[in-house]
Amino acid sequence: MDLPALIKNFKNKGLDAKDLVALSGGHSIGFAQCFTFRKHIYEESNIDPTFARDRQSRCPKIDGNSNLAPLDPTAAIFDTKYFSNLVKKKGLLHSDQALYNGGETDQLVKRYSTDVWSFWNDFAKSMVKMGNIKPLTGKKGQIRSNCRWVN
Repeated sequence: MDLPALIKNFKNKGLDAKDLVALSGGHSIGFAQCFTFRKHIYEESNIDPTFARDRQSRCPKIDGNSNLAPLDPTAAIFDTKYFSNLVKKKGLLHSDQALYNGGETDQLVKRYSTDVWSFWNDFAKSMVKMGNIKPLTGKKGQIRSNCRWVN
């Protein structure tokens, strides 16, 4: 999604643009499969060319859908490198780079890229907000032992 669609999607759940950016910081940890970022690294211009070429070496134009790439350079540490990468046009996913692409969330991304305490504080508040969105309890909900599969 582009930024307006992302903001609208979050707004429909009772979250605002600040929540969107803060919660996207969760991408500071983990990896993405090639099929989720292929179009961004091959077809889009809002990406650092060297970064795109590096990701292309691990994600061919055809095949390799399950090849992995880190969402940020410190994929095992919850930090603000994710935001620093966005400022450098090194966001792996289209939806990540949309947060820093000349839109209304640019200033917040910049702030988080240099102020870890501000990010952590806002992330915590946004997680609580998100956690309160129509939680399923009792027999209506479940805690999955593997997030990908229904128990």
